[in-house]
Amino acid sequence: MTTTLCFDFGNTRLKCGVFTEEHLSEVITLQDDSLETITSLLDKYKPRHTILSSVINHKSEIEKILAERSDFLKLDASAKLPFTTPVSKPETIGADRLALTAFAVHFHQGKNNLVIALGTCITYNFINKYSGFIGGSISPGMEMRFKALNYYTAKLPLIHGNKSISDWNFPLLGYDTETNILSGVLLGMVAEIDGIINEYKEKFENINVLLTGGDTVNFSKHLKNEIIAEPDLILKGLYAISQYNTSVKK
Repeated sequence: MTTTLCFDFGNTRLKCGVFTEEHLSEVITLQDDSLETITSLLDKYKPRHTILSSVINHKSEIEKILAERSDFLKLDASAKLPFTTPVSKPETIGADRLALTAFAVHFHQGKNNLVIALGTCITYNFINKYSGFIGGSISPGMEMRFKALNYYTAKLPLIHGNKSISDWNFPLLGYDTETNILSGVLLGMVAEIDGIINEYKEKFENINVLLTGGDTVNFSKHLKNEIIAEPDLILKGLYAISQYNTSVKK
């Protein structure tokens, strides 16, 4: 059985997906990007392949040890991709967006796909039915919106998303400062997401809408549009890119 470790170093979380053949058997949240942490995973799982997607300034030694102990791929603009990137500067496309695109192409080939990722930022990524990443848009994520209201005002408190949201049944009409902020930020995000989905639906036929990120399940309950919720979409996209590069080498 072939094991592949897919590392996703995001601004908020560091994760590792453990794939046994094509099956995602485990998702591990990493405490840090230390060599000890990475080495312990290599010792435990003994992967044949590894891939790293990073949007942070991770420790450079990580790439060296991954290359020494596995067939390693760093996801950047130089990696071979199963899709085209007809944008003005393909080297500026974030590794996370490359993984999102790879997932759509691998698992929903031949269809127009809008992939929405909820994270530090919300990214909207459009992949056409010809496996071309056309582009999209970026807007502030949930925590960024909460922090902005606190930072740019004198008296509004800082609302910590998941710590303040117990059941996600927040009211439309807030009855105090905290619930006013929750209603404005969270329902505002829902309205934004639904609105952008509707814009894409008017322009493109037969479009899949894929939603991923830490709060996917919670936001999907409030959206009016039909979406495919896939919390581990980036990890599965990384696996698809790893497999594609392995097949190209043969």
